[in-house]
This record gives sequence, structure tokens and C-alpha cells, in this order.
Amino acid sequence: MIDGLKTIVYPVHDLDRAKALFHALLGVEPYADTPYYVGFRTGTHEIGLDPEGHAKGMTGPVPHWRVADIRETLAALLEAGAKPVQDVRDVGGGALTASVRDQDGNPVGLFQDAPA
Repeated sequence: MIDGLKTIVYPVHDLDRAKALFHALLGVEPYADTPYYVGFRTGTHEIGLDPEGHAKGMTGPVPHWRVADIRETLAALLEAGAKPVQDVRDVGGGALTASVRDQDGNPVGLFQDAPA
């Protein structure tokens, strides 16, 4: 089951400049500020900056949809013809992400909240 758009992750070359730009755009300080990820929360959404994104093959922003069962959803997308990009991985505290590309090459990310 999809629970809406959770996060949009942008690949960035210059993390400090990107952080300044999104701070100016969103008007909030990042809640996560590490050398490998900067995250801003705006309401129920998150904007993420990934300085390793280009090296991971990201060519632009990747929307991540919040799902109840990431493995089930990933399997369904692959069965429907999506191409795998990133298998399920823990990104901290039990939160899980994965991503695929649709038949047109568009990125689709998945996010499953950590267990409560």
C-alpha cells in the first residue's frame, strides 16, 4: 500500500552550496546534516541532498514513495517491468529504501519507515 510521497532526493556535487540553496528555498535548517546526506523536513515531506548521488548513477531527483512493505512493492514493480537500480537497504534505524527505473527510464524510489 502506498502512503504518499515521502522524500525527493537530489544528487549534488557541492553539498554546501546545495544546502544553502535549499535552506533559502525551504526556510528551515536541515534536520540531518552529515557529509553523506543532508535532509530537510517540510511538513510531511523530506528533501534530501546526496553528494554521492551522481556516483550512484542518479541523473536527477528521485521521488521516494512511502510503502507499507518495501519488498512486496519492489517485487510487484519488477514483475511489472521495472528495472532494478538499488536493492532494499537499511538507511538507519531500520528505515529501508530501494529504487527502480520504469520502462521510460524514470526513477522510482521506495521508502519503508522503521518499525515502531
